[in-house]
Amino acid sequence: MSGHSKWSTIKRKKEAVDGKRAQVFTKVGREISVAVREGGGDPNSNSKLRDLIAKAKAANVPNENIDRIIKKAMGAGEKDSYEDITYEGYGPCGVAVMVECLTDNRNRTAGDLRHYFDKFGGNLGQNGSVSFLFNQSGVIVIENTGISEEKIFEDALLDGVTDVKYDEDAIEIDTEPNALRSVREALEAAGYHLAQAEVEYVPTTYTKIEDPELAIKMNKLLDQLEDNDDVQNVYHNWDMPEDEE
Repeated sequence: MSGHSKWSTIKRKKEAVDGKRAQVFTKVGREISVAVREGGGDPNSNSKLRDLIAKAKAANVPNENIDRIIKKAMGAGEKDSYEDITYEGYGPCGVAVMVECLTDNRNRTAGDLRHYFDKFGGNLGQNGSVSFLFNQSGVIVIENTGISEEKIFEDALLDGVTDVKYDEDAIEIDTEPNALRSVREALEAAGYHLAQAEVEYVPTTYTKIEDPELAIKMNKLLDQLEDNDDVQNVYHNWDMPEDEE
């Protein structure tokens, strides 16, 4: 889940991933299958597939699982057809929420998401209802295991990098969306292990929730969304307290 790009949020996400490993494999596998059907099974000629393989490895998906998904997607018997849909809505207190989905049944997915928003005090909106509150940006996170500030700033002087944020827990490198791949590959070639490297919806403004009961509802809404197999990514502009992240 992506609100503030803080290391505590990333750690929470990693802990959730560890607890829901099978679900993560399913979601990443679905993305890889679509990429193979659209551009073939060779990552050398299919840049989208190459990016997704890197994403799968960052989520600790075993190589044999990745190979099996690619072979299955290339097989004639694979009939599933998925489409990308991004839903927009508001949570409690007007928190803006963007939900990226990959679904083979848009009516089912829309119904599920509408139910979640209604149940926890929000509402599913129309296209464009909240997207204007976000910008797309490449976000790379490196866990800080003693990396010197001078070195990372020197190594991150790459075309397409728009910002570098350094703290004792993590380093965040922001890029133009179309530069994410080249920056990621350059940093990996320099020996950095990346905890995250994805194009995200980054909020331009944030919304606070002062009522503890509504904060609980917002957390439950996010959990329900992320538990849905059709949901790939959830972004929001909740100014989360440290103990909620």
